[in-house]
Amino acid sequence: MKKIIENWNQISLIKKIICGLVAGVILALAVPQLTVISLLGDLFVGALKAIAPLLVLFLVMGALANQREEKQSNIKRIIFLYLLGTFLAGCVAVAASFLFPVTIALTDSASATAPPSGIGEVVNSLLMSLVSNPVDALANANYIGILAWAVLLGIALRKAGDGTKKAISEISDALSQIVRWVIACAPFGVMGLVFTTISQQGLASLLSYGRLILLLVGSMAFVAFAVNPVITFIGIRKNPYPLVLKCLKDSGITAFFTRSSAANIPVNMKLCEELGLDRDTYAVSIPLGSTINMGGAAVTISTLTLAAVHTLGIPVDIPTAVILCVLSAISACGASGVAGGSLLLVPLACSLFGISDDIAMQVVGVGFIVGVIQDSCETAINSSTDVLYTAVAEFSRRRKENHV
Repeated sequence: MKKIIENWNQISLIKKIICGLVAGVILALAVPQLTVISLLGDLFVGALKAIAPLLVLFLVMGALANQREEKQSNIKRIIFLYLLGTFLAGCVAVAASFLFPVTIALTDSASATAPPSGIGEVVNSLLMSLVSNPVDALANANYIGILAWAVLLGIALRKAGDGTKKAISEISDALSQIVRWVIACAPFGVMGLVFTTISQQGLASLLSYGRLILLLVGSMAFVAFAVNPVITFIGIRKNPYPLVLKCLKDSGITAFFTRSSAANIPVNMKLCEELGLDRDTYAVSIPLGSTINMGGAAVTISTLTLAAVHTLGIPVDIPTAVILCVLSAISACGASGVAGGSLLLVPLACSLFGISDDIAMQVVGVGFIVGVIQDSCETAINSSTDVLYTAVAEFSRRRKENHV
């Protein structure tokens, strides 16, 4: 038994999730009456629901509290590119979701959701969520309120002692470790979720996942090969593709398999050195980018949210779509650096449309089913653009200095 466990632990998470997905399909077709298997999916989603609010609070609060005052003016330019790239990625995902709408399989409880009547109700709900009691926000998984309090506390704690900041960081690290433990159970959770979907709705329901994967990967590819080259060209004023492709090849491929922006930091630091960038700058921008440069996460959050919106038949006007672009960019910046971390921010965006936490976590479960491909592509874009935007900012500064 011990040998079997050791061999299982040596298998990569992606392969284990694939095994869970296949097992779920086979069991659903062979023994659809064995509903106890569905319990695995329920436990997995329940664990995610339990840890997600605390994770959002301490990740964002810790990142802001430990933010250092930077002397390099270039850092401001890099941060601007990080935020711009993340926002534009969210816009691409929203536009693609309207051009190619997809729906996903949800349980019957989804029909109880009351859609907002218009932008006025959305804004009112958003503002009231912002001023929610912090304890109440945590207890009721009000992610907008959690994010607001995390930002305020993070800014207020910048002047706190090193001991306090270290404690917050350690709690954040501990919560991230718990998330890793939960995600380690993803193969069994995915098996239960797939079993439930197919046993209740049939094999045809998987077609919606195929369309969802195509939409996610297509949006990320557009960001990587169209949006990022435009940003790069504006900065360096020459053919952007050699730099874009080098970052994708040397950083993106590694990140695709590690599925962790944090784990790819050493690779990115080495690539920055090869590009001849200023060490004092990239030593700060690369770790920072692994936290706030989350274009792929913005694509995931926007796409999955609008998939739920289309499934529930909730109408979306242009102002609300713009708010979603901004909200997905902001929430993406708080995404955890662990595999599947962005999925835990989907409920935040779903709450914008009045979608309950129970339904939102079903969407997160769908995210883990497609995450075999989605999360790898997402991390590849996130990590490779850490280097790309750092290089663009520095090469742009050098070009301007040479013209002076």
